Amino acid sequence: MGTPLGDFVRAKRDSIQPATLGLPDHGRRRSPGLRRSDLAVRAGISVEYLTRLEQGRDRNPSTAVVNALCDALSLDPTEREHVRYLAKITGGTCPSHVRPAPPSREVRADVRATLRLLESGVAAVTNRLGDVLAHTDGYAAVLGAAGLLDHPAPNLTRYVFTDPRARDLFPDWDEVADEQAFDLWLGPSAESSEWLSTELAPVAGPEFTRRLGNHLVPARGPLRLRHPSGPELLLRREVLDLSADCQQILVLLPADEATAAHLAELLRPAPPRLRAIS
Repeated sequence: MGTPLGDFVRAKRDSIQPATLGLPDHGRRRSPGLRRSDLAVRAGISVEYLTRLEQGRDRNPSTAVVNALCDALSLDPTEREHVRYLAKITGGTCPSHVRPAPPSREVRADVRATLRLLESGVAAVTNRLGDVLAHTDGYAAVLGAAGLLDHPAPNLTRYVFTDPRARDLFPDWDEVADEQAFDLWLGPSAESSEWLSTELAPVAGPEFTRRLGNHLVPARGPLRLRHPSGPELLLRREVLDLSADCQQILVLLPADEATAAHLAELLRPAPPRLRAIS
């Protein structure tokens, strides 16, 4: 049986072409990517030990080995942080018998005040499970138009995997799905596990479950949205981490002039309407 750390190392190794690390191509092989022997040499460990680690038969690699693997795989800072987290899970230093408190759905007054300052833009307060806890009117105009906010407790992960409108809203649906599944690894473990097993997994299907075992860190480039009214938007994502609250403020900004023009039109206040009084 594999482990989160072993699964990551194997998946990352399979995703690397030898030429990108200056290694010779050994020709045709049964699986893609970097050979296990090449990675072992780069990390300064034996092939036998790397095999045990990938197969989950070694669950307590030393910090030096973990760092050597990160170097050998040329991981970026985000990937290295994820590997350290997976090593803690694999080694049991995140004790499963201690149930952490569920993530709070309450948004602090100061955070709401910050969000109000962003009211003319597209912004929301979310957590790692994908819950949309508060949002600006601009967020509702852009993402709510495709049904994201229809649920009493809107959740982006649920929406992406279970609402057919999500594939129209996100032209790059596969990349967005990868991101949402990956972020669940960073959510509170007990709450995530209960939510996944009782609510999401039974209705999300194989597109969701196969992604849970893929630990490769998503690239997170600009976000493309196809608004129901017609325009396609290209948006940059800026995230303000609220680590003490296990929340974040997400701000979506136009990435090109066409998007800026479309957003100005979408977010323009509606003209006042005359009301008939009976």
